[in-house]
Amino acid sequence: MRPGHSISRQFATIFIIVMAFAMGLIFLANNLLLKRFYFSNKQKEIISAYDSLNKAEAENEFDTDEYDAQIMRICEKYSLDLLVMDSNSQMVKSTGNDAKTLAMRLWDRIVAGNAGRDGDSDLSPHPGTDNPYDLILSEESYSLGLTKDEITGGEYMEMWGTLDSGNLFLIRTAVESMDNSVAITNRFLGYVSVIVIIISATVIMAVSKGITRPILKLADISKQMTELDFDARYEPKGDNEITLLGNNMNLLSDSLKKNISELKSANAMLKKDIEKKTEIDEMRKEFLSNVSHELKTPIALIQGYAEGLSEGVTDDPENMKYYCDVIVDEASKMNAMVQKLLTLNQLEFGAAAVDMERFDIVELIRGHVQTTEILTKQNGITINIPDGLPIYVWGDEYMVEEIITNYLSNAMIHCDNEKNIDIKVEDIEDRDKVKVIVFNTGAPIPEDSIDHIWEKFYKVDKARTREYGGNGVGLSIVAAMCKAMNQEYGVDNYDNGVGFYFTLDKR
Repeated sequence: MRPGHSISRQFATIFIIVMAFAMGLIFLANNLLLKRFYFSNKQKEIISAYDSLNKAEAENEFDTDEYDAQIMRICEKYSLDLLVMDSNSQMVKSTGNDAKTLAMRLWDRIVAGNAGRDGDSDLSPHPGTDNPYDLILSEESYSLGLTKDEITGGEYMEMWGTLDSGNLFLIRTAVESMDNSVAITNRFLGYVSVIVIIISATVIMAVSKGITRPILKLADISKQMTELDFDARYEPKGDNEITLLGNNMNLLSDSLKKNISELKSANAMLKKDIEKKTEIDEMRKEFLSNVSHELKTPIALIQGYAEGLSEGVTDDPENMKYYCDVIVDEASKMNAMVQKLLTLNQLEFGAAAVDMERFDIVELIRGHVQTTEILTKQNGITINIPDGLPIYVWGDEYMVEEIITNYLSNAMIHCDNEKNIDIKVEDIEDRDKVKVIVFNTGAPIPEDSIDHIWEKFYKVDKARTREYGGNGVGLSIVAAMCKAMNQEYGVDNYDNGVGFYFTLDKR
């Protein structure tokens, strides 16, 4: 199947037709509409100045300096001359260079209007005056028309009449010869057209040379297909030989790509399944190893004290109570660790739902600190919290409270020296976020441990963590919850302590 038209012929024909049509429209619009458009705009400008005068008088702003500046700007912008006189023929306001001439013209209009009234209120000029007046628009309070200056012969558009206050006014603007303007414009368009045609001819020649580029593109595509790369495609345009060849090459590329893609997809899924199975096996081994290690000590203690009670190593009620308390305490620690591990497992495998809501983070911090007041007093710790101003954020309120709980528990365990804990909420304005910081005085975290504290079962100070019932899971839960809410978290060492932080969105 051969194409219906040559590419170069189609392009040249369409371009020449569009260019000729556009130039014809411009010439036609310029000849028919430019003069009318010009006069219409002049009328609107004069009427706008008249409305401004009436409005200023109605609002008692007519004699203010601000309005003088405003009416001067209007007249300068639209090249208007303006004169306002009272009923005693005294000049009230003038913006023209020759107020005397304007006053004489206004007086001529008044005399002509009175001569033609015969008792009515028609303000139209009398046809027999010395100043011919070609009426364009006549209203109850003013008349608008064209007139010629008797001395210079210049043509003007004038509006004259009375304002709502009874003052007489005259507004006029010089009107250039529209025929001359149209002729100049047409001459300019002629010059531009010649330049455009020359430039267009040059462009057409350059474009014609570029016709061979699609053929080279098809050659590159065929070479990529031989190397089993099917991403490059030919984009068909029009009905020609190159388009026909490109469409056929695209069909061939699609067919080969589909078969190879199916093979690669099956291979990728198999590889992914193997990697996931290997990862799950490694996680299971690591989990069993860590849990076995963490449960070894509490199980040994429970077993030892239980055997002691069973064998009657003591008859003292106080000692027996101590044995029972140790068993209960260790069992509680084991239960707490199991609950945390279950929570962490849900977070890591994406099974925990995130319920985003808007709440006051300051109120949440204040409420949680109140619940730990007894414990902090027993340990001689002072907690400083943000002031009472509410700060609203977006997040899962349960997860945020759990993060603060873990940070605060960790801070109480490692709080030394002045034994101060500072909880701050800082505004990150450029990112529309807030940063919650839990700082405690004491020894900083060793540099070699900072990157590991978020790992499950990792403990910087194993003896102290064990003493306070810690199991190294709390910070792992913090990391998992922050990731679930797409928030940042981290820790910073200071000279006098350590500050853990996380971020929340304000919007």
